[in-house]
Amino acid sequence: MDTVIAEAAQALAAGDPLAALNWVALRDDGAALALRGIAMARLGDFGRARPLLRRAARAFGPREPVSRARCAVAEAEIALASRDLGWPETALNAARETLDRHGDRVNAAYARHLDIRRLLLIGRLDEAERKLADIDAALFPPALCAAHELAVAGIAMRRVQVGAARGAIARAAQAARQAGIPALTAEIEAAARLLSSPAARLAGRPLLLDEVETLLNSSALVVDACRHAVRQGETLIPLATRPVLFALARALGEAWPGDVSREELLFAAFRARHADESHRARLRVEIGRLRAALAPLAGIEATRRGFALTPRAGEIAVLARPIEERHATLLAFLADGEAWSSSALALALGTSQRTVQRTLEALAEDGKVQSYGRGRARRWLTPPLPGFATMLLLPAPLPDA
Repeated sequence: MDTVIAEAAQALAAGDPLAALNWVALRDDGAALALRGIAMARLGDFGRARPLLRRAARAFGPREPVSRARCAVAEAEIALASRDLGWPETALNAARETLDRHGDRVNAAYARHLDIRRLLLIGRLDEAERKLADIDAALFPPALCAAHELAVAGIAMRRVQVGAARGAIARAAQAARQAGIPALTAEIEAAARLLSSPAARLAGRPLLLDEVETLLNSSALVVDACRHAVRQGETLIPLATRPVLFALARALGEAWPGDVSREELLFAAFRARHADESHRARLRVEIGRLRAALAPLAGIEATRRGFALTPRAGEIAVLARPIEERHATLLAFLADGEAWSSSALALALGTSQRTVQRTLEALAEDGKVQSYGRGRARRWLTPPLPGFATMLLLPAPLPDA
């Protein structure tokens, strides 16, 4: 490696992309193009960064497989940062295998962490956790150690394991101080702030994540409106695919220890303002299904005016999202301050891209989101919701055990 390339690489490693550009701005060889691409990405200019990395990969050619693989990893990092989550996993896996085969363990590990961060964003926590458990971070340089601990903290926060999350963030902060990279330190500080931001509400009162953990570990029967489930202790009853049953469970939970009239239940479940006999018959059917689903945890008793939920033990608590809004899940992803593509949102939400596009267009008409770019380059964003950790309880269901 010549002196100019070495100086530029050192500047990038120290978190100074402008200095790196000063070294390689006038060169067009593969190494210089790659470093320019990475520097532009660090400055947030992803539109210029990706073509530079592709040019670099072509310039290296097939005789330099390690350099080409590093370009592929850098391009995957740009895709992740720009929330283009549909990039092919096969390309990243092939690059990682090439790096492993040629002894570049650090960059191979970084490729693994990019894959884990993508899985974390789209809510595939079990898979992310399995891949993270296979990595031994003991010999990583400080910057990669910090990235590793951030991934550990991200999984722990979504699992509502606050102690584990705090420990991982503390280790990440220590590694970031050793690395001396300001952007990495800022990312860790942002993760730490999530632990002191409301993650849910209980009876209208904001709850921090550790308070949510305390509630879930208590003897209370929790109707979880964040994940559309009912749980008590180790028993979890998911209702995310049965929205009518969950709407009834939530209405009954909010009224506990009282009952709910049939008219109120009909409106909660079917939005029926004027009920006829067919509505009442359907309500009886759905109440029967809910009674069967919740049998391990609670009973549903008929009263003179409606129905009441009676837990087998303990009290009932309804855990609500920090902000109640029809499209709260989509807005929670956008509230991380990054610009998302509609395809990435569809992947994260587990729905079709066309459904997401229609929702985004409706939200844009209401002034709740905004976009820039056109066609496949179009990105959506919204200002972060101050003081709310809106995303923590959304991406994945609660663990079964």
